[in-house]
Amino acid sequence: MRFTKWNFVMLVLGNLIYMADLIVDIWVSVNFFYEGQHIFGILAVSFVLIAAGVVQCFSFMWYKEDFQKTGQKRLSCSLLIHCFQGGIFTRYWFALRKGYCSAFQYPTNFSTPSREEPTDLHQKVINEAADLSMLRLFETYLEASPQLMIQLYVLMEFGPAGFTQVAAIVISCCSISWSTVDYHITLRKSLPDKKLLSGARPRLMYLLYKLLTFVSWVLSVSLLTVLNVNLGLILLFIFWLSGITWACKQQTTFCTSKGMEILYRVVVGFILIFTFFNVKGENTKFPMSAYYIMRLLVTLGILAVFWFCTPPDEHQDFFRAVTLIIVGALLLGILFLIVYYTSFHPNRSEEKKIFDELDGRTPPRACRIRHFLMQ
Repeated sequence: MRFTKWNFVMLVLGNLIYMADLIVDIWVSVNFFYEGQHIFGILAVSFVLIAAGVVQCFSFMWYKEDFQKTGQKRLSCSLLIHCFQGGIFTRYWFALRKGYCSAFQYPTNFSTPSREEPTDLHQKVINEAADLSMLRLFETYLEASPQLMIQLYVLMEFGPAGFTQVAAIVISCCSISWSTVDYHITLRKSLPDKKLLSGARPRLMYLLYKLLTFVSWVLSVSLLTVLNVNLGLILLFIFWLSGITWACKQQTTFCTSKGMEILYRVVVGFILIFTFFNVKGENTKFPMSAYYIMRLLVTLGILAVFWFCTPPDEHQDFFRAVTLIIVGALLLGILFLIVYYTSFHPNRSEEKKIFDELDGRTPPRACRIRHFLMQ
């Protein structure tokens, strides 16, 4: 398996989107405080800090595991870098440096032992890119998704959006879409026993399925929050608690330590608020079907409750448009989900049932990413 020039371009774009999303989130937080909306400012800053802390924590633990495998014991420098929130940027630096050498230069130009095979060099870069894609996925759903819901709530509650809000909404959607698709592609590339997700149409179908179901859901929850903040928070907490419970029931084995495994399951529960994924590499046909059926019923219930409690007359047209977007996005998202699994999934020619990325078989090499798998 080779790390290609296109993979390097994807890595660069992922880095740029990550930095743009971080800058805009900080900008939005500052703007909230400047406009006197201190509660939204505190919430925005809190999600940025929590997401950063979780990402740095996982990044350091992975460095620690890798150092232990190679016999290295000096972790003080790595710990200091992660404490100052530099872990993911350090990973990007090494991944971009190695990726450039692997994709554009002859392997012997790269500063590694001469006895190392070119295939090993490419595989190392692919593994580092896989770690980065997973960390971006954590950051996206812990930071960008809540930030997007805050922006939508402010838009629905307080009227027309300014440039800052529009920029935050667009960049959050781009970040979520990119990290989801990039993770899916990188996952398959990092596992030698899995077929690659190649071609524009399969990737487009997967992107549209994820993006549309996500947009429909965050708009629905934002509507409920506009109607009653407490109801919206209770619904999110129920989904979070259900996600944690399901992760515990699956007996996930993502981390080597018990404390990090608990943190991982908490993160899993939070991500399951927004989208479904396979957390253990097993057949999830029925759980995934139940998840989206429940999402469909809850969305319809939210719309029914919202229109039963009629919104103000001056906002009727706006909320009517939002309702149409919710229904249309949800139906199209489910349609693209069906089309993807029946016509474009890489394993469709081998498997008659709907499977996620793994079907319980252990791949030929150990890899962190195989323990955390989206469908």
